[in-house]
Formats: sequence, C-alpha cells, structure tokens
Amino acid sequence: MQLGLLDLPWWGTLLVTLGLTHVTIAAVTIFLHRHQAHHALALHPVVSHLFRFWLWLTTGMITREWVAIHRKHHAACESADDPHSPQVYGLRTVLLQGAELYRRAATDPAMLEKYGHHTPDDWIERQLYARYSALGVSLMLVIDLLLFGPLGLSVWAVQMLWIPLFAAGVINGVGHYWGYRNFAPDDCSRNVVPWGILIGGEELHNNHHAYAASARLSSRRWEFDIGWLYIRLLAALRLATVHKLAPPLRYNRAKTACDAGTLQAVIVHRHHVLARFARLLHPVAVAELGSGALQPPPLPHAAVRQWLQRGSRALPLPQRTALEQALRHNRKLNTIELMRQDLTALWRRSGTSKEQLVAQLEDWCRRAEGSGIDALREFSRALQSYDLPLGETK
Repeated sequence: MQLGLLDLPWWGTLLVTLGLTHVTIAAVTIFLHRHQAHHALALHPVVSHLFRFWLWLTTGMITREWVAIHRKHHAACESADDPHSPQVYGLRTVLLQGAELYRRAATDPAMLEKYGHHTPDDWIERQLYARYSALGVSLMLVIDLLLFGPLGLSVWAVQMLWIPLFAAGVINGVGHYWGYRNFAPDDCSRNVVPWGILIGGEELHNNHHAYAASARLSSRRWEFDIGWLYIRLLAALRLATVHKLAPPLRYNRAKTACDAGTLQAVIVHRHHVLARFARLLHPVAVAELGSGALQPPPLPHAAVRQWLQRGSRALPLPQRTALEQALRHNRKLNTIELMRQDLTALWRRSGTSKEQLVAQLEDWCRRAEGSGIDALREFSRALQSYDLPLGETK
C-alpha cells in the first residue's frame, strides 16, 4: 500500500536515501570546506546558494560557525585549543560526540569573530538560515514523510546522522588516528582510505593537512577524490573556478647544487620532504636502536617514524626519555636528529634572506654527504634535484 508520494521498493528507498546523503556530503566538502573555509575555488552564486540551502535543510549547520571551527582546527591542531582533537578528547568522544563538540565550540563568540570572516552575511543568511537553523531540518522531516510515508522518519534519521557520524566523527576522529601518511605535517593527520567516495574525498585527510588550500585532496595516482571530480564537472560547466592547487614537485636530475628553485621546492613541499627523510632514515634508526643504543623494551617502529617526522616531543614521555638517552650515546642517531632539526629550521627562519637560506641548504647537503650515513647521502642527492620555478606556488 502506497503511503507516500513515492512508491518504491525497500532497495529503491535505500538508494534514494544514500543519494540524498551523498548530496549533503558533496555540499560539505565542496561548499563549506574547499570553497568557504579555504577559498580554494569560487562557485557560481546559484550553485553556492543551492549548496547553502541544501545544508540548511539537511544539517541545520551555520556556515560561519562551521568555517570558524574548521579554521581553528588547522590553527590549533591537536593542541588544547583544537575544537575536536582525538589526541585531546579521545577517539571515542570525537567519534560518538563530534556534533556536540561542534556545538560547544560554536558558542565561543571570540572564536567566531577571529575565524569566521568572509562567510555569507546577506539578508537570507541573517534572517533565515542562521536565525532559524532548526527550521530547515524540520522542513526536511515533513518532506521525507510526504515522499516516503512513515518510512520517511527513518530516511530523515539517516540524513541527520550522516554528517555527525562520518564527517564530524570519522574524519575528525579516525582521520587523526588511523590510516596512512603521504606527508609529514606537524600533526597526526592520516588518509583513512585512498578512495575518497563515501565522504566526498575527505578521507584523504593527511593530504589536506599537507596542502590545506588545495581544491584537490588526492595526491597519488592511485588515490581518488570524488569531490574533485564534481569540481571539475562544475568547472567544465563554468559554474566553478579553481583558485588553488598543490603545485607539482618537479625534478631536475641535471642539478648538482642547490639554488633558489631547490629552496622554494623544499619550502613549498616541506611535508613531502620530511616524509621522505623519515622513510629513508627509518631503517637506519631502527637498526641503531636495536644495536644496544636503547635499553629494552625497544622503541616501536611507529614511534621511530613519529620521531623522524615530528621530533621526540611527539612521543609519550617514557618513549621520549628512552630515545633522548639513546641520542646522547649513539653517534648516528644523534647525527640523524641534528640533521632533522636543521632541515626543519630551513622553513622556519622567516627573517633570513633567500640567499642565506640557499647557502644553508647547500651546507646541509654537504654535511649530509659527509655524514657517513648512506641514507642521508641518498636523501641529499635527491633533495638537490628538487625544483620549483620561481613564482609557481599555486
């Protein structure tokens, strides 16, 4: 017996429900995240408003609040000020109470003022979307009941849970806890899976933290970002314009010395550089730590990678204490640590001239060549081939 306007079999209702939630995911990743929070692309006003209207119906989220919270997450990532860090609140809390953490953060007017700039502030935002945020989801409930009958309540419940569970929970929780890393930003961000479909490409969270302003979240050839596919389709229809992409890392094998292009490539791709450093030096560090440099129990491989990417301060106190003791008594480990510190200092010296930084990078490579550590020598030679034409930072 037909109880709603749509007479669908159960699997038809399931497909429609998944389709509706996917539109919401697309609106979050394209409109809220890449367009509003990071200005990585511009959207045609009609498309922008359709996304805004749909989010009002299906989430009740206020654009200014979402953007401000996300920007603060990047600014204070995994510190006590991070609005939703699993390192601070615990993975279970972020997974199951991610939406509550958002609501709590949104009550901070100073945070909204500091991070919520350049978001919609027109009449309809002030008088409807922000003022009556609960009205949209109530209207969505009525629409679902009209379309599906009593089953519409279940459809609506799935719509209401999808973003809090997958976006607020999985990405903010699992995306800083479990998965793989292409890059080494100074946080625990991870790519949950290489195929960003279910959550619109947001699964590639480590890539995003490495190049936060890029409209494309995929990085490797085997990674897929469905949100980027939608952006390309919108661009082909002249409904979107891409402003920012992570610049490609180029190699000039003929180079044997560092120059301004090498320096620019190292700075722009610093998270890639540090990840490669950690990958090449990891076997050396593990071997040295296992040769008596560290009293048992040995440091786990994951902790060694954590140290090489982020420094010993990222480790729990017992592991940090053991590692620091090993660094004092093992020449190779101490050399690796000093070279890691000097490498990261290159992109932190804001008051140093470009010519001085090039000279320091060249000196770093000479010291790596003469360190007696084959992995450091290999890394140095690869680093010298990095190139990024001046001005190419899009």
